[in-house]
Amino acid sequence: MILDVAATNLLSPLILCFVLGLIAGAVKSDLEVPAPIAKGLSLYLMLAIGLKGGWSLAGSGVGWAAAPALLAAAGLSLLLPLPAYAFLRFGLGQDRPTAAAVAAHYGSISIVTFASAQAFLTQQGIGHEGYIVAMVAIMETPAIVTGIYLAQRGTTETNRHRGDLMREVLFNGSVMLLIGGLLIGWLTGGRGEAEVKPFFVDLFKGALCLFLLDIGLTVARRGAALRQLKAGLIAFGLMMPPVAAAAGLGTGLLLGLSLGGVTLLMLLCASASYIAVPAAMRLAVPKADPAIYMTLSLAVTFPFNITLGVPLYFAVARWALGA
Repeated sequence: MILDVAATNLLSPLILCFVLGLIAGAVKSDLEVPAPIAKGLSLYLMLAIGLKGGWSLAGSGVGWAAAPALLAAAGLSLLLPLPAYAFLRFGLGQDRPTAAAVAAHYGSISIVTFASAQAFLTQQGIGHEGYIVAMVAIMETPAIVTGIYLAQRGTTETNRHRGDLMREVLFNGSVMLLIGGLLIGWLTGGRGEAEVKPFFVDLFKGALCLFLLDIGLTVARRGAALRQLKAGLIAFGLMMPPVAAAAGLGTGLLLGLSLGGVTLLMLLCASASYIAVPAAMRLAVPKADPAIYMTLSLAVTFPFNITLGVPLYFAVARWALGA
C-alpha cells in the first residue's frame, strides 16, 4: 500500500517536470524559462499559497480550543530551522546563505507529503483532528522568517541595528506575500475563494509544474554545486526528518492529539518544503544555492518520507500512545 502511495507521488506531473528540467540541463538543452517569468511564477505561487492557507483556516471551523495547537505549530516552524542551521553551518561548514535557506526548508512543510500521510491514514481507517489542516497553513511561513533572519545576520551589514534587521525580515517581500495572502484568504473565506478560484486555484498546479521545471534546469546547470551534495549533506537530508518528527511527537503528546493527529504532526515536522520556501528563498536569499536546497528537499528527504517515513512515524506514534 505504501509503495502505491510512493509511486503515485513520484510519478506525479510536478515531480516529473522537475526531472525533465534536470535532464534538459544535464544534456545542455537550450530550454530555459526567462528570468522575468521565473520571478513572476515565484510571486504567483507565494500569493496563491498564502490565500489557500487562509481559505483553509476560514473553512476549518477552528475555535479558541485549538489555539494552543496553532501556537505550537507556529513555534515548531519558527524553531526547527535553528538546529538544522547549526548542524549545516558549524558541523558541515556550509556557507551562511545556503545553510539558512536549507534550514528554512526543513522548518516549513510539504503539502504533497502531508497528502500522502492523509491517504495512508484513510486507508488504515484512522481519523484526525480537523484543525490539523489549519496547522498545515500556519507552519508554511514562520520558517521562512527564521531562514531570512539567519541569512542576513552576520553579513557585511552586521553592524546595523537589530531592529532594522528584524524589520527587513518581517517586511521582506516574500513574507509580506505569504502572510498578506493568508490574512486575505482568512478574511474573505469561501466568498473570496470563489471570486479568484480560476486564477489562484485552477492554474496553481500548472504554474507549479513550470516553476519546478525551472528549478530542475537551475539545479542541473549548477553541476559544480550539485557535486557538493556529498555524504554529510545526504546524511543530513535523511537524519533531519526523524529528529524533527521527534519534536512533533513530543508536541503532539503534550497537546493530547489522537493517533492520527500525532502521526500527521510528526510528518509535518519531518517534511521539507519544495514549493513555498524555494520561491521565497529565490527572491529573499539569492546567494543561497538552489542546487543544494532543492536537491536535498526533493531528491533526498521527500522520497524518504513518503516511502519509509510515513509508516515509521505511524508506528512510533502508535507505540507512544499505546494504541
